[in-house]
Amino acid sequence: MTYKVHIDVSTVYELVSSFMVYATRKWTDNLDIGKQLITRMDACLPQPVRVQMGEARFWPLADYDVLYAIVMLRGEHDEIPDFLHWLETSSSDELHRLLAEHISWLTADETNRIRTSYTPLLKLWHEHYFAEVESDLRPLLQEDAEEKQLLLTKMDPENLIEYASSGVILDHVPQTNVTLFPGTHFRPINTYCFYDNLILLQYPIDIPEEDEDEPPVVLLRMTEALADPERLKLLRYIADEPKAVSEMAVELGQPYETLMHHLMILRAAGLLRSHLKSENNERFSLRPDGASELQMFLENYIRLS
Repeated sequence: MTYKVHIDVSTVYELVSSFMVYATRKWTDNLDIGKQLITRMDACLPQPVRVQMGEARFWPLADYDVLYAIVMLRGEHDEIPDFLHWLETSSSDELHRLLAEHISWLTADETNRIRTSYTPLLKLWHEHYFAEVESDLRPLLQEDAEEKQLLLTKMDPENLIEYASSGVILDHVPQTNVTLFPGTHFRPINTYCFYDNLILLQYPIDIPEEDEDEPPVVLLRMTEALADPERLKLLRYIADEPKAVSEMAVELGQPYETLMHHLMILRAAGLLRSHLKSENNERFSLRPDGASELQMFLENYIRLS
């Protein structure tokens, strides 16, 4: 299937992503910055702000599908203060009409709840955290998006999706439109939203290493992933064909949660491909480029080349 790919970039996406990491505290074991961000902000946020942020931990995870869609539909409101002002002053009916094309299940009441609940928290998050890091992240995001935009003129859309995401393959999904956007706070994993007529896929970019004498993070991910014999066996098992986690659990006689833990580590290391057929239908296969990238990063670090 041929997909129509659009490259989007905005620090507003990163505002929402960083808030999501802190507020939900999910996937932190698989994120480079997750635990560090939570520890730092728990220590420095004023106690009343922490209490407000803590409420969001128990709100529906699907709320972020709506927030990302609002960012995607931001139009000219690309600067964070302007975006937050637009979100705060827009009526819920206006936002609901804007979102209806992409999220048919969303009600006007839910739109109102999400707008009124998250807007003040995002303003606080921007004030106490994101405004401090935005200027450093903006050029990195812009540069990467420009590179992907250039590659879009030279590569098939399917190949660009897999390259940008380090292994996401869309397996004949019904949505033919795909919007890619770069992010840093969820690195090294991808996040994605399945809408009625579009998939929004966040792909991670790495922040430049500060100390060239230290092993690069991407190399550490790979070597740590391969240090466990069970994960090596899992790679060998998956090498034949794409497999679903439920299928692996039956064939290997292992708990679903244990397998998912190992798969997430291998996927984050760039050693597996993720085949997405729908939001809740995912299979894994060996990523052929993974072994060659391991050799490249290892040789570059120990200066064999």
